[in-house]
Amino acid sequence: MTGQAQEYDFFPAHVVRTRRLGPTMLRVTFGGGALRSFAGGGRDQSFSLFLPQPGQDEPDLPYAEGEGWFAAWRAIPADRRAVMRSYTVRAQRAEPPELDVDFALHGVGADGHAPSGPGGHPPAGAPAGPPAGPPAGPAAAWAAAARPGARVVLLGPAVADNRSVAFRPPADTGFVLLLADETALPAAGGILDWLPAGTRALVWIEVPDAADIQDLPAPAGVDLTWLVRAPGAPSGLLPALRAAELPAGAPYAWIAGESGTVKELRRHLVRERGVDRRAVAFSGYWRRGASEDRLREEAYARPS
Repeated sequence: MTGQAQEYDFFPAHVVRTRRLGPTMLRVTFGGGALRSFAGGGRDQSFSLFLPQPGQDEPDLPYAEGEGWFAAWRAIPADRRAVMRSYTVRAQRAEPPELDVDFALHGVGADGHAPSGPGGHPPAGAPAGPPAGPPAGPAAAWAAAARPGARVVLLGPAVADNRSVAFRPPADTGFVLLLADETALPAAGGILDWLPAGTRALVWIEVPDAADIQDLPAPAGVDLTWLVRAPGAPSGLLPALRAAELPAGAPYAWIAGESGTVKELRRHLVRERGVDRRAVAFSGYWRRGASEDRLREEAYARPS
C-alpha cells in the first residue's frame, strides 16, 4: 500500500476485452489478480486510471515511491508520464476479478478510428467522412485502440466505504433525482443497480445519439427518461427539469456531467425549487473547451 494506507491502493491490471455499446460509448473490461483487493463501494464509485503514452507497453507511474509517488510522477516529462484520468466503475465481478469501465469516445468516429495526426487527421487508410468535432483526447484514443493484454494501473479503493462514492442519500429521503450526460451515464447506471427496491426516483440521462441509449435497470418506482442532444445543440437537461412536476417529500439530487450544465441544474434546484443545498450532490465531470489535463493543472495552481 502507498499513500493513504487505509483507503486507497494501486492495482495493476490489463484489458480482458472491449465491447462497443453505441456510437460514442465503449466498454473496456479490466482484469488481473490485484483487482481481488479492489473494494468498490458500488453506486458512482470513481477511481483514477493511469494509461501508457503512445508507444509505451505500460504506464510510466512510480507508484513504488510510496507517499512520494505523486511528486515523482509529476517530475516525469509530460510526453512520458502516465496519462491520468478519472472514471467510474460500471460493474465489478469477484471471480475472475474484473471491472467494467465505460468510455465516452468523444472525437472517435463510429468506425472506431481516433484522429492521430496533426490537425486531427484520421490514420492512413481510415474511411473519409465529415469532421466529428475536436480530436479525441488521449483516454478516448487509447480506449478505441485497446486490445486484450494492454496494461494499465488503477488507483482505487481498498475499503468499500470510501470518499470516492458521492451518492449517499440520507435515510429520510422522499425521492431521488438523477441527472446525467453521457460522461456520467456509467455512474447513473451504477446508482440504478444499487437503488433499494421501492425507491422513488426521477432520472434524466442525455446522450448525443439515440443509438447510445442503453437498457438500464429501472425497477418499480423509477421513472427513466432519455434525452438525445442534437449536434451542436445545448443540453436539454435543464429544460426537462424545469418542466417536471416533482413528487412530494424531501428530495435528494445527484447531478453529473458538463460543469456549466451541472451548475445551472444545481442553481435551479436550490434557488427556484427550494431544495436544501446539502441534499444536492453534484460533480463536473468535464468542462466545455477544457481538457482534463488543463483542469488538473488549474487545480494544482490554486492556493491550498
